[in-house]
Amino acid sequence: MKKFQYIVAFFALVVSMSACQKGNLENNPNVASSNSLVSPSLILNRTLFGVYQGGGVVDARANSVFEGPWDQTMRWNQYTVSNLSYYRGNNSYNWANTATAYDMLKYVSKMEAQAATQFGTANNVYGALGKFLRAYCFIWLTQRVGDIPMTQAGNENNLTPAYDLQHDVYKNSLALLDSANTMFGGLITSSNANTTIDGDIYALTVSQWQKVVNTYKLRVLISLSKRADDNADLNIKTQFATILGNPAKYPVMTGNTDNLAFKFNSSYNQYPRTPSEPYNLYENIGNTYLNTTTATKDPRTFVIATPAPAQLAGGKTVSDFTAYVGADISKAQSDLNVASNAGAYSFVNYKRYFASLTGPEPYIMMGYPEMCFNIAEAINRGWVTGADAATWYNNGINASLGFYGLADGQTLTIGDLAGKTLGTVTVKFSDFLTNPAVVYKGNNNDGLTQILNQKYVAMFENSGIEAFYNFRRTGLPVFAQNGPGINGSGVIPRRWQYPTDEKVYNEANCTSAIQKQFGGSDDLNKDMWLTK
Repeated sequence: MKKFQYIVAFFALVVSMSACQKGNLENNPNVASSNSLVSPSLILNRTLFGVYQGGGVVDARANSVFEGPWDQTMRWNQYTVSNLSYYRGNNSYNWANTATAYDMLKYVSKMEAQAATQFGTANNVYGALGKFLRAYCFIWLTQRVGDIPMTQAGNENNLTPAYDLQHDVYKNSLALLDSANTMFGGLITSSNANTTIDGDIYALTVSQWQKVVNTYKLRVLISLSKRADDNADLNIKTQFATILGNPAKYPVMTGNTDNLAFKFNSSYNQYPRTPSEPYNLYENIGNTYLNTTTATKDPRTFVIATPAPAQLAGGKTVSDFTAYVGADISKAQSDLNVASNAGAYSFVNYKRYFASLTGPEPYIMMGYPEMCFNIAEAINRGWVTGADAATWYNNGINASLGFYGLADGQTLTIGDLAGKTLGTVTVKFSDFLTNPAVVYKGNNNDGLTQILNQKYVAMFENSGIEAFYNFRRTGLPVFAQNGPGINGSGVIPRRWQYPTDEKVYNEANCTSAIQKQFGGSDDLNKDMWLTK
């Protein structure tokens, strides 16, 4: 936050000094002045790319971590496991001070101002997107640390903004999302509903963005499940039911075409895995994922993974689900490497994920399958009446199968870790969907477990760190932990420490927030209001 405020003050000083220059100096036509009109579409483009990166900007100096596919975040989600740090990084939950998303706030403020100037009113699509992005950046940070600056954040005249309670950050963010929906609702007409917004790298229509706002709000509300019964002023259950009960006012996603997804291209935003990369040997699929899919004969097993070489050597076929074995991320990396080299574990499906520079699918930040499971969870918890959890649960599963392009009776070619063909399998939906472990068991704890496990499977290599947040909130799916591979203590942390910049430049307020919440210790293993 402090960096943002100093940046604003610095630019103001530069503009002031430039205005005082004398002589024959001419303005550089290639540099925008403080009075220049910059298209809000250019600022939106940069801001939305920050959403894909995670928290606004990836900066190693600020302990930021890329939140896209096949990176550290996905190891923390336990989708993949590295068996050699040199090529695939560490597995440890070894984070400390978090980055922030305030970089995003800086761009949003500029975008809103430029759009208001261009359109002559703040009531425009960029203003509506700004409200959504503001809520997104505040929630991105608060769910990592706890209380954060919000009410006074972004004020260039206040370089030491006070901290808002996490409760209030959520309350105000939910209000921002409601305002964004209302603004979109007033702006959408029959002539613009299906048009895209200039600068939108996700190429969604105006009406689809309204769906994103409300779908995201459902995610935020379900993330507050631990606080749903002891914070009446938040109206968590009521707000969720209101969105679901009034689709005309609160439209939500209706299919995978509405997904908020980043599309790769071969020129400058290439897929993180490419045909020329030889390092698949050092990355295994995690057993948190494969234990779930193989136990239910889930055909997504064949899409994601290769059969473990040792299992094939022992006589199993590529169609045998027990031939697909995940690695345990809690084990020491040296032990994982030895076992992987001996053929004990499955690898990433080279044929699918290393096939092209554009990848097999876009990267979902937030998608329809997740929304279906969030709705099913809310119904299971009794937040919504007159709706069927089983229907939404099955919608989520089918939408995820569709995302991978799977069809009943389809033939899939199975390869080894380098893409060499090993054989074929036939996709059998009935073996999966009628499996007793998959058929919805009702609005009870067993049903809730099914919902959360299937949501986890559907989020494979997408949705940022949302899979970890679901585990932290519910304990499901059961993550591997209590081993040397996790960290020194063997315990998965519950939060991040506050940003270094806050501790240096906003020391008094940051110290006070830590004292109020955690007794003075910025402890990674202590729960915040959200997760207590």
